[in-house]
Amino acid sequence: MMRALYSGVSGLKTHQTKMDVIGNNIANVNTVAFKSSSTAFSEIMYQNMSGASGATANKGGVNAKQIGLGVTTGSTSINITSPGATQTTGDGWDLRITGDSFFIVNNGTENLFTKAGAFYIDGAGNLATKANGYNVMGWQVDPQTGDIRKDTVSVLNIMNEANQTSPPEATTMATCSGVLDINNKQVNSDSGYILSLNFYDGLGYNYNAKFAVKTINQDEKSYTVELTDITDSTGRSVLNDYAASLTGNFATNEERLDAAKANLFGAQGTRVERNYKMDPNFEYLASGNIRDKTTGKELRFEDQNGTKRYVSDDGATSYSVTDVFGITGAALDFFDGRTGITQQGNSAVFTYEDTVTGYILDYNEDGLNPGTFNFIGTLDNQNGSSVGFNLSNIGTEFQNISMDFSKSTCYENGNNCTLDLLKGDEQKINGTGRKLGALTGLQVQEDGKIFGSYDNGNTALLGQIAVAVFANPSGLEKLGDNCYRTTLNSGEFDGIGQDITADGGKMSSGVLEMSNVDLSTEFTEMITTQRGFQANSRIITTSDTLLEELVNLKR
Repeated sequence: MMRALYSGVSGLKTHQTKMDVIGNNIANVNTVAFKSSSTAFSEIMYQNMSGASGATANKGGVNAKQIGLGVTTGSTSINITSPGATQTTGDGWDLRITGDSFFIVNNGTENLFTKAGAFYIDGAGNLATKANGYNVMGWQVDPQTGDIRKDTVSVLNIMNEANQTSPPEATTMATCSGVLDINNKQVNSDSGYILSLNFYDGLGYNYNAKFAVKTINQDEKSYTVELTDITDSTGRSVLNDYAASLTGNFATNEERLDAAKANLFGAQGTRVERNYKMDPNFEYLASGNIRDKTTGKELRFEDQNGTKRYVSDDGATSYSVTDVFGITGAALDFFDGRTGITQQGNSAVFTYEDTVTGYILDYNEDGLNPGTFNFIGTLDNQNGSSVGFNLSNIGTEFQNISMDFSKSTCYENGNNCTLDLLKGDEQKINGTGRKLGALTGLQVQEDGKIFGSYDNGNTALLGQIAVAVFANPSGLEKLGDNCYRTTLNSGEFDGIGQDITADGGKMSSGVLEMSNVDLSTEFTEMITTQRGFQANSRIITTSDTLLEELVNLKR
């Protein structure tokens, strides 16, 4: 009878413990990454009234007579491997991890572990938990290699001063592509077709270099490329400043400037024979005169006070030499209507010997692929596909730029010249250069690596969130604040951690893992626990009644 009373009391206590666990589970039904617990009962020792006896030849054996002494709480286990539902937040610093791994956080004195990935960047620039401000731990970037250094975990100081900016890069490559139209008036003019190259120096400052593409021989698809100027972002001529710094005996400023251009781009004193074709609206005559095909009038060349033109005898019709041959500049000064003119059928070509500082740009004039790139360089030194823009001669903040012309072509294109010069390689990936970049965004990859995005187009690795894995995660001790501590039964943390992808897990950004509490299960458990409590209460009251009867036996 007393044993029954004590057994009932133990039943009340254990069912009370189970109800406490259930109540805690239900209370945390909306707690981020909460892991529910379950209670298992265990019977208490037994009192043996008599031992068991074995069977004999005359009679069978007798079982032991045992009376149980009640129940106790065998264990409370954490359902830690059961994942909770996913809740979308849209916050890039809200992270969910899959698998049995844990985030590593530090409370200032020790490393703790959590499934709750609700993080933010605190005022010190550290990645921390929203709930309690614990620092999130991970691996740092090796400043020498730029790779993750997987040694002892430390605080992820994402917004430190070094990560606020992305270092500038000097432009080292440029690519010329597009179509050089053989009939384009700018290409065939004295000033040429202008190519502009925007580039960066090693400090991230922007500059613009201009190059003139001029016709040498239209039929042979041969041209010159000449540097004309380099300006900074304010429009100041860097080329002129560099020319002024040169020492030497220069008769004129033009000689000094040509020397500066030669140091930067091309060979000084390159001689070329430029050919200017007669406009097809005119016919060249053996007499040296021309015929206007539109009017049929014969026109003679005259030079009056430097005004060079073709005029009819009646003076009613006249054309400038530029109209007839497209000649301008120094070539026009040399033109006298006879010298250098070669008749070609009903047309003519004027040839002018010019001296330039630059390179010859040559295309295939015939063959299987007419108009494709041939070479750039000089007639004596055909460099191949690329030439150097030797900017390092200006100053140490500049780097030389390798300029690739092999992606350009030359043919009739409806008088539409699309030739363009852009920084970087053909894919516009390598050698483009960058300005000094400011941090504009952060992103966490599935492997926990944190990348920063900068307004100069650069992306940099800033660190990696490490995770901890335990042999027995259910053996971890709950501390509150969604944190756990290691125990002898969970296994120790090695201080290093591991990459979450090592076990096939991943981190998802913008989502959180919610509680894994199953309300239907909890309410069912609550009902059975309540009935068990009632039954044990009835045992106590019944035992009390029996004791009362026993006391009342003597009147």
